[in-house]
Amino acid sequence: MSDSLRKRIITAAILIALLLVVLLALPPLATVMLLTVAVLLGAWEWSGFLKGPGLAMRAGYVLLIGLLLPLTWRLAASRTGLEWLLRAAFLWWLVALGWIVLAPHRVRTWSAALAGLCALVPAWISLVRMRLDSGRGAQWVLFVLILVWFADIGAYFVGRQFGRRRLAPEVSPGKTWEGALGGLAASVPVAVIGGFWFHVPIGAFLAVCLAAVAFSIVGDLTESLLKRFAGIKDSGRLFPGHGGIMDRIDSLTGAAPVLLLGLTFLGVLP
Repeated sequence: MSDSLRKRIITAAILIALLLVVLLALPPLATVMLLTVAVLLGAWEWSGFLKGPGLAMRAGYVLLIGLLLPLTWRLAASRTGLEWLLRAAFLWWLVALGWIVLAPHRVRTWSAALAGLCALVPAWISLVRMRLDSGRGAQWVLFVLILVWFADIGAYFVGRQFGRRRLAPEVSPGKTWEGALGGLAASVPVAVIGGFWFHVPIGAFLAVCLAAVAFSIVGDLTESLLKRFAGIKDSGRLFPGHGGIMDRIDSLTGAAPVLLLGLTFLGVLP
């Protein structure tokens, strides 16, 4: 086992233990606080994608995200407001997909900044609503995390072993179609087990989960596109072997709103 892989495993084990304690042993407010800290740290790292803004500008970007969280929470307080927010987030990720495929070199500071707002704020709303709006909220948050983790792991190992056809060579040359399919395949048993666990119709739930995983790949590629624009390899150095917090939650920003949107259509949440 390489030293890099060992660091990744140890760091992941510590993070998983922390998440389990917060989700399952502490009150819901602890999860909200952890998610808020994670998003604000993510906003700080995202401000580093804006190609060299000073510390004051970076702090201002974090402050803007921080102000948008409670404002958006109020706007999404009703079911109608939440559905509109989730639809807008879904539309954004479709735009991001088009950006990646059709115009990966057309990045400006303003578009990178706007992308951060569209990625981080809906993801925070989605995860907090999952946690608070259901008696099984902790399990739902844990489920979306496991779904994304298994997809990432499947993509990593399948892509490393069998990857030949590049998925988005101008954005992230290391990612392959084989890896993406491996990630989707790895998420299938998670979705099936989740469907039985939450007593949700398996067919429809599987489709929602696969859509969430597909957009988790878009979230990952969007961050890669912006890191390439900024000329950096990792979003930060917070986690040994893993990079920054955005390197850990980029997939989640795409998956969480899509999963919650699907669950609202299925009448499961909220």
